[in-house]
Amino acid sequence: MTPEHFDTAIVGGGAAGLSAALVLARSCRSVVLLDAGAPRNAPAAHMHGFLSRDGLPPAQLLGIGREEIASYGVRLVPQPVASARGEIEHGFVLTTDAGAEFAARRIILATGVEDVLPDIPGAREAWGRFLLHCPYCHGYEVRDRSLAVYGGVPGAVTQALLIRQWSADLTYFTNGSALADEDAELLDVRGIRVQDGRIAELLLDGGRLDGERFGGVRLDSGDLIPVDAVFLRPESRPRTDLVVALGGSVDGAGFAHVDASGRTSVPGVRVTGNLVDPRAQVITAAGHANAVAMDVNADLVDDDIRAERRMPR
Repeated sequence: MTPEHFDTAIVGGGAAGLSAALVLARSCRSVVLLDAGAPRNAPAAHMHGFLSRDGLPPAQLLGIGREEIASYGVRLVPQPVASARGEIEHGFVLTTDAGAEFAARRIILATGVEDVLPDIPGAREAWGRFLLHCPYCHGYEVRDRSLAVYGGVPGAVTQALLIRQWSADLTYFTNGSALADEDAELLDVRGIRVQDGRIAELLLDGGRLDGERFGGVRLDSGDLIPVDAVFLRPESRPRTDLVVALGGSVDGAGFAHVDASGRTSVPGVRVTGNLVDPRAQVITAAGHANAVAMDVNADLVDDDIRAERRMPR
């Protein structure tokens, strides 16, 4: 079967992928967007910090974005990409799980990251509701309430010092790890309580995982510490399988080696959004993708000029 041909193929239909598609479609480029339908912020009820869209449910933003890109003729394919091959000279081919093939002159990967949650009961059910990661996304909604920070992971103390801005009632759970003297002093200076003991589970509605209220944190000692929300800085695993499949290089954490404009080590392949910065909020990811799309269009213009020069006059 002959694949359909496009100027650009975008993989990932979150805010970054949709933003890139919009810019390229408005540049009169043919665009296909392939999306597996698993956005990172799906568990969250609302998103914040996006000017003019503050408090909008994430799914609603994506719905608006899909309607906008469709109005410009973007081909939206709601299928995950199973494989990728090719190079810039002869073009790239993406194959979906369903076996459909799409050829493109350029590829933009906006596949994001996967947040790795603690392997304890209640963590997944609480994620995005009572177990939170970004104070700029969720801090205002839980301000002045009894908050906690999940310690024993990289950056946890720094996160606690930051979250103190939103509440004076803050507990740092060491989660079985030893605190450095300097970190203990910083927590004390900020008035942050330190609670020893390993976290055994997170309880919703005082113990029922189907509840709508947070019951608190149970330690391995059996003690229940009542708090209203817990902040966690999770490990973020990048979805860079397609970068590797195309021969691109990644670092020890799996993130692609890129420059400021998202260029990978594979000519013609760029990444954007949380694949570049896992801490980026929705508005930041969309803005980066906007700039990446402009650069891709400029690359395509250069290709067009080279082709036109070779044409007989």
